[in-house]
Amino acid sequence: MSNFERELVRSFNESFSEHGIDAVAYRMKQHRFSQQMLDILVDSQDRRFYLGIECKSISPSKGLSALYFSQHFTVDKKGEHQVEKMHGFIKQSGRQGFLAVELRMGSGKSKAAHFVPWHEVWRRYNAGQPGFPIQELKLINPITRIDGRYAVETLFGPR
Repeated sequence: MSNFERELVRSFNESFSEHGIDAVAYRMKQHRFSQQMLDILVDSQDRRFYLGIECKSISPSKGLSALYFSQHFTVDKKGEHQVEKMHGFIKQSGRQGFLAVELRMGSGKSKAAHFVPWHEVWRRYNAGQPGFPIQELKLINPITRIDGRYAVETLFGPR
């Protein structure tokens, strides 16, 4: 499990607890011989919090200019792209999907997360676009860090 995924699960669960929201976030275990559909699932009877989240952590400070579908997502032995499998799971489960992208900006600079709505990921992938330029990602649903925790509650607006 990456630190980003661990931090997000902790951030969601602490936020739910602080705001009295009946929801739980958890990391999907990855096993050698079974597929992991998404990195994080959030369960709740409140549909706003019934989520499926795929996490990617990238370092623009190392010269990376974009998050690419060809480079940052996998293709299985059958030739099925990770985005296609995730889309099928999100659609079948009825979850609200997000691609959470952590931008590691380098030593001494704080990390930031951006939550891309899944419909936008799917639209781009289907249109044959290569991915998301870093400058564009920086404009999509920024989730800041406060005291070492991502302020995920900003995703959902006022209750």
